[in-house]
Amino acid sequence: MRLVFGLVMLIGIALAGAAVYLARDYIGEHQAKLAAAEAAKSAIVPVTDIYVVNKRMNYGQRLTKGDVKSVRWPTSAIPNGAFTNLEDLFPDNGEELRSVLRTIEPDEAILRTKVTRPGEPAGVSSRLTAGLRAFAIKTDVTSGVGGFLRPGDRVDVYWTGRINDSNITRLIQPNMRLIAINQSADEDRNSPIVAKTVTVQATPVEVAKLAQAQATGRLSLSLIGADVEEQLGEIEIDQQELLGIETVVRQSARKCYINRRRGEEISRIEIPCAD
Repeated sequence: MRLVFGLVMLIGIALAGAAVYLARDYIGEHQAKLAAAEAAKSAIVPVTDIYVVNKRMNYGQRLTKGDVKSVRWPTSAIPNGAFTNLEDLFPDNGEELRSVLRTIEPDEAILRTKVTRPGEPAGVSSRLTAGLRAFAIKTDVTSGVGGFLRPGDRVDVYWTGRINDSNITRLIQPNMRLIAINQSADEDRNSPIVAKTVTVQATPVEVAKLAQAQATGRLSLSLIGADVEEQLGEIEIDQQELLGIETVVRQSARKCYINRRRGEEISRIEIPCAD
């Protein structure tokens, strides 16, 4: 009898140990799952619905509701100018559609800088900054940088003409933004075009200066690099400086001088007069 009792006791102890072991494994596995869930929860990024195009949209095309779709986008990485609600993108139930100003690839966010205002065509007026005007400058293959200009580029404008019997070239307007080449405002044009006119945006005062300059001389454009931020000062060169000609100035019957120019410096040197 005692033997049976001892055997039962041993079996009970063994079963209890197994139960504890299994419970410990279960609790450990459960805790691991809870930790993984907490880690996954902390990795979740807040998102916001924004609108993208569902196909390639090119310059000048009208944007309709059938061309867009809503996608979830990380809230902290939403591009500036993106549309987050359909009513903002298509006000008045889409009766006045926006036009595309820049090529938009499939699944690319629609930005305010790439579309016009509702009902506005993709023309020059849609590219003008508030308060500025459009002014057309006549160009050819030489004055227009060989046809490599395109809308969105920045140029310096030089005037060449005659003042006081001297031919000069002067920088009259630096850092002007082009908004159209000939009759096109498409910034995605890549092939060179020999422009007959380029259109710049300018203040009313700058428009008056450019009009006067164009009427009294010849305008030439100089393309500015995309990363150039320097501000140019006054630039002017005349024919004598270009050719290195020294001017003789007669001061009296006995004394004569020459003006010698070296860069920005002009020195005055007395010389014998050749009577």
